[in-house]
Amino acid sequence: MSSVLYDTPGPRAKRRNVLLSVVFTLLLALLLWWVWQKMDDKNQLEWSLWQPFTTGEAWTTYLLPGLANTLKAAAISMVIALPLGAVFGIARMSDHRWVRGVAGVVVEFFRAIPVLLLMLFANEFYARSTDISTADRPLYAVVTGLVLYNASVLAEVVRAGILSLPRGQTEAAYAVGLRKGQTMTSILLPQAVTAMLPAIVSQLVVIVKDTALGGVMIGFTELLNSRGTLAANYANVIPSFIVVGIIYIIVNFILTSFASWLEQRLRRSKKSTGAVLGEDTVEINPAAVGGTFGTGGEGGGPSGFTFKDKPPR
Repeated sequence: MSSVLYDTPGPRAKRRNVLLSVVFTLLLALLLWWVWQKMDDKNQLEWSLWQPFTTGEAWTTYLLPGLANTLKAAAISMVIALPLGAVFGIARMSDHRWVRGVAGVVVEFFRAIPVLLLMLFANEFYARSTDISTADRPLYAVVTGLVLYNASVLAEVVRAGILSLPRGQTEAAYAVGLRKGQTMTSILLPQAVTAMLPAIVSQLVVIVKDTALGGVMIGFTELLNSRGTLAANYANVIPSFIVVGIIYIIVNFILTSFASWLEQRLRRSKKSTGAVLGEDTVEINPAAVGGTFGTGGEGGGPSGFTFKDKPPR
């Protein structure tokens, strides 16, 4: 099937694609075999190194509590960063110059600073200026850094999603008397959500992974930090890295799968039924149709048109 960006491959292109696929599969198999051999040479495939993961102690003492802290920090950051990013993204399109200016400075400032630096600064701020306990301070610092950075990134995602909509959407909303705030909340944002969803999900995956920065630098007991304690007790550094990596893959796969399902559901809900109104459904009053279409009557149609029954949606 051809399109503007893609032409249906011919016989030669199909053979070339099959050949490239076979070569890539062979190279990948060779790479996996080489990794397997290197691990075997270093005795990293011994059952004693992997056995701790078959017992409950490694999971209940180290991995599951660490995963719970990772999900807790990521969830709190998502809940705060999403609406905050939406607010700043909309503020950057305000008609008031001072609102656009302030929002632009905030977004560009926090987007330019590494998230790890924000975590370290927040940790020092909470230590010197607040009464937050030492046990809770790493969580607060991680959430603060993630919120400040990701809210600024999401603000640009929201702004780009709204600006990607056809200008006619805004003009049509103004034509029926909606104010800018009503146009934004009732017309633009609901339509932009579907377009923004892939980028938003990508940023949410980044939030989950960036919680590991807090474990490395400020002692937040998230999944990767808990892995270090587990590896120190069982002397299985490489296997623990592999298991934790698989856990991250599973968590992020669940998140992206849910987002894909939600995106498809949103797209289906916005599709029209495609029903055509017949002459037995609409009654036309020729005297009332004068070339202009005003507000409809009780039937919900334009002036001069009356629905006999409720029109299908």
